[in-house]
Amino acid sequence: MSLGQLYVISAPSGAGKTSLVKRLTDSDPLIKVSVSTTTRPPRPGEVDGVNYHFTDVETFKQEVAQGDFLEWAEVFGNYYGTQQSQVARLLEQGFDVILEIDWQGAQQVREKIPGTQSIFIVPPSLEELERRLIGRGTDAPEVIARRLSEAKDEMRHYPEFDYLVINDDFDVAFEELHTIFKANRLRTERQQARHGAILDALVK
Repeated sequence: MSLGQLYVISAPSGAGKTSLVKRLTDSDPLIKVSVSTTTRPPRPGEVDGVNYHFTDVETFKQEVAQGDFLEWAEVFGNYYGTQQSQVARLLEQGFDVILEIDWQGAQQVREKIPGTQSIFIVPPSLEELERRLIGRGTDAPEVIARRLSEAKDEMRHYPEFDYLVINDDFDVAFEELHTIFKANRLRTERQQARHGAILDALVK
């Protein structure tokens, strides 16, 4: 088995997923985020290979036809996907790998890779979610209204996930999220994969 564990983390826009995942990767060197491939153009400050792997539509569709993607989707006219080879390489190296994808992508990944751990993050209330979206200062009122409507639809899928984190207090939510990763590393089969020599010596 792979030394690492694959995770999918989903959340509605504004729930704090990106900030929580960044703190996870900053705090724990065994956690990596898989860099998605997209056909949308880079935004100011984005770096190819760091924020996304940027490509064109023709190349993306060709890779889909070749079965290169673990999951992919079209969002607002742009394509996004996760390369299987990148994920497999990180898992074999012993990293816990996070895919930041929506509930539909999470379904695709769970079907293809049994044993994937899934986590859903929600805000403490719709009122708080709206406050956070407004606080960003980046979206027009009609965009915020659309995001809130989409959030309600997305959050109906939380029962499909293995773990649920309510991001009311950021520090508490981070500790709960990190606990999931640390506890899964202590599962017997993963300890056997990582420390087989020690365990064999103990019971021979």
